[in-house]
Amino acid sequence: MIDQFGTAGCAAEFGAEFAAALEALFTLRRDVRHFRRDALPPGTIERLLAIACLAPSVGFSQPWRFVLVDDPVRRRRVRDNFVACNDAARLGYDDERAALYARLKLAGLDDAPCHIGVFAEPDPATGHGLGRRTMKETIAYSVVMAIHTLWLAARAEGIGLGWVSILDPGAIAAALDVPAGWQFIGYLCIGYPQDAHRTPELEREGWERRIDADAMIFRR
Repeated sequence: MIDQFGTAGCAAEFGAEFAAALEALFTLRRDVRHFRRDALPPGTIERLLAIACLAPSVGFSQPWRFVLVDDPVRRRRVRDNFVACNDAARLGYDDERAALYARLKLAGLDDAPCHIGVFAEPDPATGHGLGRRTMKETIAYSVVMAIHTLWLAARAEGIGLGWVSILDPGAIAAALDVPAGWQFIGYLCIGYPQDAHRTPELEREGWERRIDADAMIFRR
C-alpha cells in the first residue's frame, strides 16, 4: 500500500534534510516554565493530542487518558497542591541548593493557557495484556511516550510544554474527578513560550549539567 509519502509503509525514507530538522527538534525541545498568556488557535490542542495518540504503546493498549483542565476552581486546586508540595520539596535541600531552588519558577500554572492532566488506565481492555504480564509498568511507560510525542509535535509548531511533577497524585486525581484506579502520570502546561533558549533552564541556572552521551552507554 502506498502512503502519502509515495512509498510503501515503513520503507519510507525521509532524507537528510528531514533528518537534520528532526535532530534540531530534539535538540531544541525545552521544558518550558515561562509562558505567554495568548490562547492557542481553536482546535490546536485537540489536533496535537491526536498526534500524541500515535505514540507506541505496549500491546497496542493505548492506555493514555488526557484531561483538559479548563475549570478555574480545579486549576486553583492543582496550583494549591503544587505550592504545598513545592514548599515541602525545598526543605529537602541544603541552604545553597535551596536558595537556587527558590529562584526557579517550576511551573507555568499561572500563565499557560492550556492545562492537561495525564493519566494511565492501568488495565485497559485494549491490548489484551500483551507484553505487560511481567512488567506492568510498561503501561505507564507507554503514556510517557505519548507525552513525549505531544512535546515534540507542539515544539515543531513553536508551542511550549512544561511538565509539572511536584504534585501529590491522589490530590490531583481528586481535583480532576477522574475514574478510580487511573494512575496519575503528569500535569502539563502548554502555550507559547516567553522566550527560546538552546540551553535548558536548569543548566543555565547551574542546577545540573548535561552529561556526555558516551558516559551513558555500556557494553557487555
